[in-house]
Amino acid sequence: MNNVIMRKLVLTADYQPLAAERVVGSFTISAPPSNENDAIFQGDEGADVPWVPGEWHEFNRVNLAEVQVKGTPGDIVTVVGGTW
Repeated sequence: MNNVIMRKLVLTADYQPLAAERVVGSFTISAPPSNENDAIFQGDEGADVPWVPGEWHEFNRVNLAEVQVKGTPGDIVTVVGGTW
């Protein structure tokens, strides 16, 4: 089934997944330029990976439930794409 996914995740000081359950698809994940500070993603080996405000990347066949992010409370990360 094809589904369009458009999400806004409000960051917290603790890591949280981009989805509560398995969602695999192709997505553009963005840290909007309006953020006050870096969004911090958890790298594949556990290290913090900072994204500056305005940074975005495209991903194919990624499970959003496995992508963890944290940052300044109130800043956001957006996810746009779909499962096709």
